[in-house]
Amino acid sequence: MPLGLRKKKNKSKESSNLVENEELGGHAGGSSVKSPVNGAGLPPPPANLRPKLVFHTQLAHGSPTGRIEGFTNVKELYGKIANTFDLSPPEILFCTLNTHKIDMEKLLGGQIGLEDFIFAHIKGLKKEVEVFKSEEALGLTITDNGAGYAFIKRIKEGSVVDAVKVIGAGDHIECINGQNIVGTRHYEVARMLKELPKDHKFTLKLVEPMKAFDMLEPRSKGAKTASENKIGTGRGTLRLRSKGTATVEEMPTEFEEKAVKKVDDLLESYMGIRDTELAATMVEVGRDKQNPDEFAMALDEALGDFAFPDEFVFDVWGAIGDAKQGRF
Repeated sequence: MPLGLRKKKNKSKESSNLVENEELGGHAGGSSVKSPVNGAGLPPPPANLRPKLVFHTQLAHGSPTGRIEGFTNVKELYGKIANTFDLSPPEILFCTLNTHKIDMEKLLGGQIGLEDFIFAHIKGLKKEVEVFKSEEALGLTITDNGAGYAFIKRIKEGSVVDAVKVIGAGDHIECINGQNIVGTRHYEVARMLKELPKDHKFTLKLVEPMKAFDMLEPRSKGAKTASENKIGTGRGTLRLRSKGTATVEEMPTEFEEKAVKKVDDLLESYMGIRDTELAATMVEVGRDKQNPDEFAMALDEALGDFAFPDEFVFDVWGAIGDAKQGRF
């Protein structure tokens, strides 16, 4: 996403989106949610046809609680959050569900529970680092926020990047060797990093999520914050899709959860990326296919913007089959 500057907004308009009597800067746990979503390239449905589902949200580093509704895709979701807190949408790096912490296992992805609470992580410190690529593999797993920002999800212990302590999980990769990569999909960023020559230095420009002082050590001894109490227990979920309208569905079945996790693991193994939405789409595409060739053709039709290796497609097909048979 392009860089954004803060915009001044009418204070009365802002306050109408905030929940009254919430403690400023608190991290309260949350409540109802959701609204259907259209994928890229499809016009949103008329406002009067959108379900009146409501999210509760806060800025992860501390803010009042806001209410958002009426969005149809991830970009609109960020826009609603930005409008509530008087931000420009490009200031939002990513969102986590039910925790204000930079927890890469709690990222907002392809599904949001109807009682999940959204925490938005915004741009913080900018930094430029030089890395010597002493090994072919850097030890990075890349993901993206669904709206143009690729960022680091995981750093392998003992890897090349692990030795560069200024680089952390959650850091947005803005430039590689001076080339701006905002708007580039995460699998392309992973490919660019993989293709950097070994035994050479390269430069990264990074933007880390803004942190509050109380995120640096435990918030209190023995007590949990409201956001860490039991929330998100509703059985409904909003399924976000890259293409087509989002739908409110039952929580994922055991088959779906296991299959999506396995496919997401395969994405990381083959391409150095994590993307639960992409994994869920692959599982959905492969659910009723009869053989690998039929599955591969359906994947090409659904995800024509990226050519997956044949070996990867075959392994995904096998993982979906294993999940159907309950073999993992």
